[in-house]
Amino acid sequence: MQTQHMPVMLEEVLKFLRPAPGGHYIDGTAGGGGHTEAILERTAPDGKVLGIDTDVQALARVRERLAESVSSRRLVLAHGNFAELARIVNEAGFVSIQGILLDLGFSSHQMDNPERGFSFGVDGPLDMRLDQSQGISAADLVNSASEQELADIIWRYGEETRSRQIAKRIVRERAKGAITHTAQVAWLAAAGVPFKPGAIHPATKTFQALRIAVNHELERLEEALPQMLDVLSARGRDETDGRQAGRMVIISFHSLEDRIVKEFMRREARDCICPPHVPVCVCGHKARLRLLTPKPVIPTSEEVIANPRARSAKLRAAEIVVSS
Repeated sequence: MQTQHMPVMLEEVLKFLRPAPGGHYIDGTAGGGGHTEAILERTAPDGKVLGIDTDVQALARVRERLAESVSSRRLVLAHGNFAELARIVNEAGFVSIQGILLDLGFSSHQMDNPERGFSFGVDGPLDMRLDQSQGISAADLVNSASEQELADIIWRYGEETRSRQIAKRIVRERAKGAITHTAQVAWLAAAGVPFKPGAIHPATKTFQALRIAVNHELERLEEALPQMLDVLSARGRDETDGRQAGRMVIISFHSLEDRIVKEFMRREARDCICPPHVPVCVCGHKARLRLLTPKPVIPTSEEVIANPRARSAKLRAAEIVVSS
């Protein structure tokens, strides 16, 4: 059964991104195309969107869904990771950018396709790669990493208190033969833990940890954030047309991502980032962002009921400070 993709926090994204007619925007995680489509509608008739995704299957779905906008060149699609934002923007010749969106979640198409290996709901190959042409799969990882490395990954990226037990079970099981399917890892991660239908599955944190490690998600987010700032700031330096300052909107789905986004935005919203013990500022840092969300915005209860996958979403937004 194919689940229809529902863009998370759509109204909140549009509120903070403020797409305007004729504007140029980037959807750095085109995914199911829901956010992209809404931004195109708000920027009509001649606004443009650069849609980026590391998943070629996702790009194909967006290309089919928004074929008319692709044909008219209002939508430019690029295969790549948002960690390469500056390069992708340059190669696409995309200029005068007024806003960038990153939705760090996974589309229903990805989660519900057992062949991708993201979910333990239905058994499938243990893959988890967003870009299946690159890097090692989750199966490669669980079959080659040491017990200590696996425990560290599950603890660091999943914040799973049972990480050592789970790693020990994985190593013991793979000694009998390679671990190749999601059901095997789900069983190993959930062993001995009582589970009631409707509650969070005991394997959830382990699957999150493996997925983050396989796709280098946190490292790529850290690489992308300063590039977003530079890309948006370029418009502020180059244009004096009185239009709104560039904005970045980021939706995260777990505390590790949200912490990175929060700390980056808060740091770039300050004039001085010297350590507290330094009596006089020596860093020369000047604020480049203005926070639009001092606290993260979360989905409404109505949205969570309609789309349970939105329940852990947190949205943060900031606006470029344009120097005079």
